[in-house]
Amino acid sequence: MIHVLDNLVVSLIYLFSAFIIFFVGKLLFDVLHRSFRLNHELVEKDNFALGIAMAGYYLGLTIAIGGSIVGPSNGLLEDMIDIIFFGLTSIILLNISILINDKLILHSFKNVKEVIEDQNCGTGAVECASYIASGLIIYGAVSGEGGSLVTAAVFWALGQAALVVAGLVYDLITPYNLHEQIEKDNVAAGVGFAGALIAVGNVVRWAISGDFVSWSENILEFVLYGGAALVLLPLVRLLVDMILLPGRKLSDEISRQERPNLGAAFIEASSYVGASFLLTWCL
Repeated sequence: MIHVLDNLVVSLIYLFSAFIIFFVGKLLFDVLHRSFRLNHELVEKDNFALGIAMAGYYLGLTIAIGGSIVGPSNGLLEDMIDIIFFGLTSIILLNISILINDKLILHSFKNVKEVIEDQNCGTGAVECASYIASGLIIYGAVSGEGGSLVTAAVFWALGQAALVVAGLVYDLITPYNLHEQIEKDNVAAGVGFAGALIAVGNVVRWAISGDFVSWSENILEFVLYGGAALVLLPLVRLLVDMILLPGRKLSDEISRQERPNLGAAFIEASSYVGASFLLTWCL
């Protein structure tokens, strides 16, 4: 009984620490995005697009912080040092990821304008997914034993590169102009793309998680499994057309209708995410 109570007290200390780090992450986001006031946009203007994006940021932040908590305990003091150090590192990496993704993933227009001024929910969905995917990547980069700040930064950078490449691959395999469709407020196009980003982030998270053994072995695993994630995108899109939407083309449902089929887009998105879990479970 005493042992159980001790574990509960320690768990509550970890949880309280995680909440504090989460709050710091929220404050940093507010400081870095002074071009709009979050409360005003969400409460006064009912900006649904920003709500979608922020939901992704908060979830991505939670996942990223989780990477500093999971794993075997090395004693309360050492655990707290790791949680604070790598938790704050995760916040910094996530917010750098936001800048990278805004510039390189949806590079044809200004995301802030689309989300704040136009309340473009398609852009909001992609931002939401990029935050979650980046959170998954950071989780993998900071978790495990034997690593350091250097290994975390390197594998985070490799993961972000994979996410950018995934955006390029997805644009290539879709017969429509992805950025043009999203800028035209095609929410379905944004939702489908969002699922692909989360799927790649999930596979990369799995590829870089675990203990650091050596640069050659860990990077080889990243390359092999990251490549598998990129191959997964066109394969899943083909299977969705053949199995889940027989007799219909996914691209027609999303881009060639007067009212894009949002339901079909959610099926596409969930197929990518589901396939990413199946891949990681089977490898």
